[in-house]
Amino acid sequence: MDTAATAPPGTGAERATAVTTGRTRLVARAGLLRHPRADPYWLALALFAVFTALSVSRYRRMATMSWDLGIFEQAIRAYAHFQAPIADLKGPGANILGDHFSPITALLGPLYRLFPGPVTLLVAQAALFAVSAVPVTRVAARLLGRGRGLAIGIAYGVSWGIQRAVDFDFHEICFAVPLIAFSLEGVIRGRWYPAMLWAAPLVFVKEDMGATVAAIGAVVWIRARRDPERGPRAVPLAVVLMGFGVIVSALALGVVIPGFNGGGSYDYWDKVGSGGEQTGTIPFGTALRTLLWILLPTTGLLALRSPLLLAAVPTLGWRFLSHDDHYWGTDWHYNAVLMPVVLLALVDALDRTRATRRPWLASSARQLPAAVCGAALALSSSMPLYSLTQGATYDKPPQAGAVERLLDRIPDGATVEANVGPISRLTSRCRVLWVGATEDIQPDYIALQEPPERTERQVVDYAGQLHPDTRYTPVGSTSGYFVLKRG
Repeated sequence: MDTAATAPPGTGAERATAVTTGRTRLVARAGLLRHPRADPYWLALALFAVFTALSVSRYRRMATMSWDLGIFEQAIRAYAHFQAPIADLKGPGANILGDHFSPITALLGPLYRLFPGPVTLLVAQAALFAVSAVPVTRVAARLLGRGRGLAIGIAYGVSWGIQRAVDFDFHEICFAVPLIAFSLEGVIRGRWYPAMLWAAPLVFVKEDMGATVAAIGAVVWIRARRDPERGPRAVPLAVVLMGFGVIVSALALGVVIPGFNGGGSYDYWDKVGSGGEQTGTIPFGTALRTLLWILLPTTGLLALRSPLLLAAVPTLGWRFLSHDDHYWGTDWHYNAVLMPVVLLALVDALDRTRATRRPWLASSARQLPAAVCGAALALSSSMPLYSLTQGATYDKPPQAGAVERLLDRIPDGATVEANVGPISRLTSRCRVLWVGATEDIQPDYIALQEPPERTERQVVDYAGQLHPDTRYTPVGSTSGYFVLKRG
């Protein structure tokens, strides 16, 4: 029998060729993955996984820190359904654009429409923070070499300011961080037009970001003047960018926000300068401590040699001028927008230092990327990311499930008065109002998280104080959570 005549096609030399080709492709792909240019993207992917694990696991444990997640979900939920961004937690019928000018959050509307719920916001925020590591790592590797670039990228990704922001639920500044990072990468590389194009959308992140846009425009103006080839065309546009940032912020503060809130003013003026009832002025020691945290472990103070640091001045300015002590310190999300500024200022300073005639400075600069990376990793032992090394982080406590079952007894579409604990479990399906701020609305349900010593009778009495003319009866309670129903 002629076996050659009956053999299936593709055997022999053809099959050997196919196998060889397949192996060649696998080797080529493996080589591509190991290529230095892939480092920023692999780092970003790893950071995305870590940030997502941190924020989602905290949500599962019902460890939400504030009402911000609920406020933004209400606004983005409205955007997703092509409605005005009403955030009832800020007051019944309150348009979020009358509180802060952050229309950029509408970009999450389509994603929320596909995957409704607060976890969508947390995952999107994790992705935005992770993506911001790409320009930082990329330009650092381009100027300093692969090893030092990767060290800078890791130092940025696990920097304390980013960690604090990831740990603080959701906030609109997650859009500002990558925009600033890509913009300042363009500045360092002398790509003036991309730098300005990345900076311009910052005005839609928050009303104060216009000052940051103007500061970036000033940095472009300073640097572009030294570029004889592309600078002459970029310098006038940098001036335009500065004016654009100032004008849009002025319009947001003086026209848009007052127009949407119905009060005719910007509600946060009393937190800055001498307006309103001051709670105090920032102590010198607090200011110095915050500045050292921002500059010392992240840059070893070398960032002071770079004009890019000017982009941090507006944010530091309004925070330190405020008499609200929440703005002064190192907690919450307020320092996240400073991290790409200081780390990229460090990259710029390291690149400029290579031409120094001071041997001691050149020597210390060569070691600084490893030092700031080590400092960031060491500080992480007392930062939020450390919790990912503990098994309890990933476990959903039994009481969390009991609380969710209790809150599930509130029907979809109900009007609910709530405080921080229940908010994030209700805003995706109910109209949620802040406790004590329902105005003339008598909510269908009241959902509260109270201290362990609070009894059901006390909670019912509290509901009577909130709504003297309405009777509320207990639906159930567990683990410090109480649900009351009207009638």
